[in-house]
Amino acid sequence: MDDRFNTAAGWVLFAGIVGLGLAILSGKYFHADNPERPEQLGYVIEGVETEEEESGPSLATLIASATAAQGEAVFAKCMACHTVEQGGANGVGPNLYGVMGAAKAAKSGFGYSSALSGMGGEWTWENMDAWLASPRGY
Repeated sequence: MDDRFNTAAGWVLFAGIVGLGLAILSGKYFHADNPERPEQLGYVIEGVETEEEESGPSLATLIASATAAQGEAVFAKCMACHTVEQGGANGVGPNLYGVMGAAKAAKSGFGYSSALSGMGGEWTWENMDAWLASPRGY
């Protein structure tokens, strides 16, 4: 092997690194990992349905038709992080005993996020419904 092979191999390696770097930069610049749909489209495409949020039944309807057995079944997936026993320990999430009607971020011994701690107010059914629908968006 002579110096020409090493030089050519070095340039090929350099070109690959530059290409990879440009692909990463263009992905970040054009938000390839998080595409966003514009609020107002430039032109309307016939036959394409727009995405509309489905508004399900109202909270009052859901509460009126709920049963304790249904609640236990739904809460089973929440039990990985929360407890509901009076005086129970906090887990990944706070103990939820008596949380409805209590102040937000008020359970002692749990480190709440600054966004939730600074919110104030009490947990109402409407607040809890909005929180459960999208904690990040709340």
